[in-house]
Amino acid sequence: MPKQDFSQYVIEANCRIVKDICKPFILNDDIYMRIKDLFLLEVKKGLGKYTHKNASVKCFMTFVEKMPSGCERGKFLALELGGDVCRVLCINLQGDEDFKVDWQNFDIPINIKEDTARHFFDFLAKCLSDFVNKYDLQYDELSLGFTFAFPLKQIGINKGILVTWTKGYNVPGVVGNDVIDLLQQAIDRRGDIPIKEIVILNNTTGTLISCGWKYREAKIGVVISTGCNMCYLEKTKHIHLFKNVANRSPTMVINCESGAFGNDGILDFMRTSIDFTVDKNSTHPGKQIFEKMVAGLYLGEIVRLTVLECINAGAMLKGIVTNEILTPMTFKTLDMTQIEAEQENNFIVARKIFKKLGYTEATNGDCENLRYICATISTRSANLVAACLACLVERIGDPYLIIGADGSVYRSYPNYPTLLSYRLRKLVRPECKFDVVQAEDGSGRGAALLAASTRKRRN
Repeated sequence: MPKQDFSQYVIEANCRIVKDICKPFILNDDIYMRIKDLFLLEVKKGLGKYTHKNASVKCFMTFVEKMPSGCERGKFLALELGGDVCRVLCINLQGDEDFKVDWQNFDIPINIKEDTARHFFDFLAKCLSDFVNKYDLQYDELSLGFTFAFPLKQIGINKGILVTWTKGYNVPGVVGNDVIDLLQQAIDRRGDIPIKEIVILNNTTGTLISCGWKYREAKIGVVISTGCNMCYLEKTKHIHLFKNVANRSPTMVINCESGAFGNDGILDFMRTSIDFTVDKNSTHPGKQIFEKMVAGLYLGEIVRLTVLECINAGAMLKGIVTNEILTPMTFKTLDMTQIEAEQENNFIVARKIFKKLGYTEATNGDCENLRYICATISTRSANLVAACLACLVERIGDPYLIIGADGSVYRSYPNYPTLLSYRLRKLVRPECKFDVVQAEDGSGRGAALLAASTRKRRN
């Protein structure tokens, strides 16, 4: 009697185990609706005079009271800081939506992220100096828009106090201090950068401004990259904490700092054991809880821990645990992007990544399971972001608006924009119409536009 082939049975059984382990990441619409409602409560707390202090979603003022007019002219610098790269741009605005951009990326050394404040800002000043000299801008009188993608309490358009570091940064001597002042000191130490004025903004605000230059209906900005954050145009009459100050314009852009949503435990009901582990092992435990479930810095680590759980359950890679799979942050969000971008039933990239993790004999079943894990976790990310955006769409209440979106995850992850828009349309009330538009040139152009509009107002 011939032997019975149990291989297909084993593959299917392993697949069931993997899907069972992934179940906590799959949430229904009721849960996303609850998250939307909780986010609204937090936004109201952040805007409130007596509740702001204890709000996880801080809703900081940006002092950006309106979108650019489209009539801005001249050359303006922008400096973007937020992930592993510092980006310097020069934007020559020629009006009528016409502009020219020169830009250069500078890799940020790992040690700089934890160096002294002086060395950190000296590094940024050197990046500016190198760029200015490369593009022969040393004889121009320039304004600079500084995109600083960390929680920032702004006191004005030219002054911002760092609340806390995120995204793996931990430079001492910066928290509680004015970031503009620290950068200006570094520029003055060099003496070779012709900066007349510096304005500061969050990268999410820059994304909204960039989008608003082209689309009058732009009211919300979102960045899903190394971190995640949102901003929106709020009526100043609702900004109770700042009522005595914010009365010059009927609206102002609010920087939500939505990455901290859940810091108070309000999202613990839907967090998985793996989410708690990622937070515990992070640079800043207990902070940026929402961000740690959706952003590029953490998605790969969530996948690694999920794969490890599947291996320990005997459902993947013959139950073998390598040193590489045990090493935190070895699996990157870029790996997820490449795996999901690969055609179905084609596992060349998946096997290459498995090899990096110490596995040379991964089966097709292992590769399929890895792709499923990546898809499940990336989908949850898009859905969670959509739940918070749905709250902002309804809060603004316009019959039609545009959401400006940017960030490496949004731009590069396969189907991420589609997943985000799909969930948004399911969560938003039918009478609220919207479109999600990728912001051109990201927050850099927005920073330069803010510098341009600020100079225009003061001239």
